[in-house]
Amino acid sequence: MSDASAMPALFIGHGSPTNAFEQNDTTRAWAAIARRFPKPKAILCISAHWETKGVLITAAERQRTIHDFYNFPAPMYEFTYPAPGDPALAQRIEAMLAPYARADLDGWGLDHGAWGVLAHMYPAADIPVVMVSQDIRRPLAEHYAIGKLLAALRAEGILILGSGNIVHNLRQFVRGAREPYDWALRFNTWVKEKVAAGDHAALIDYLRFGEDAALAVPEPEHYRPLVYVLAAQQPGEAAEILTDSVTSALSMTSVAVGLPHDGS
Repeated sequence: MSDASAMPALFIGHGSPTNAFEQNDTTRAWAAIARRFPKPKAILCISAHWETKGVLITAAERQRTIHDFYNFPAPMYEFTYPAPGDPALAQRIEAMLAPYARADLDGWGLDHGAWGVLAHMYPAADIPVVMVSQDIRRPLAEHYAIGKLLAALRAEGILILGSGNIVHNLRQFVRGAREPYDWALRFNTWVKEKVAAGDHAALIDYLRFGEDAALAVPEPEHYRPLVYVLAAQQPGEAAEILTDSVTSALSMTSVAVGLPHDGS
């Protein structure tokens, strides 16, 4: 994509919802990323936290802030991210993904996979956001195919944002532990190598990496958004690792395609 108005596609490792309220190296990096390209006309978000049967697209003009977490401090449940929806864009996406997608008029909103990141990237909440759900009935190759269809929106000034975690095993996660499990570090490294090599086929078939992959991705919902972002990569575009850290059994590694270089 040579058009200067084209948006990148970003996969952000979002981690805990508490990141929305914290200033740390990772959240400061999210804010810095948004300064590297023009303000998007709209944001299309695929979050780890919206799985459905069938592909749904948020189509409400006004959308609620979803607090999809438990036993967190009370102020977190009072936070709102009042970004508008974009019904016209939702309708277009529905047509692009026909016949297996449909508009969701009021059933969903913005979950913390979206607002937890966007609160740092675009704190004014003044950019329309449309969410596309993950259809749990589809294999990863079909999610990649959906991402290929959505990629055309980048040329229209629409930012594609995938939000999840490459390594996400909360059963193995030890709060307060800084050192990563060996298997978490190995899988995160393997993914980065395949991303750099443009080996999308390997990343779709990630379970071939063996036990490390099974431990790092016990369920696919946090990994799938990466595949949507990689599907949006155009020929000749490099992938860039934006943030890179693994703590215990959680990776905060983030990836971009089509992101302008600093100073460009």
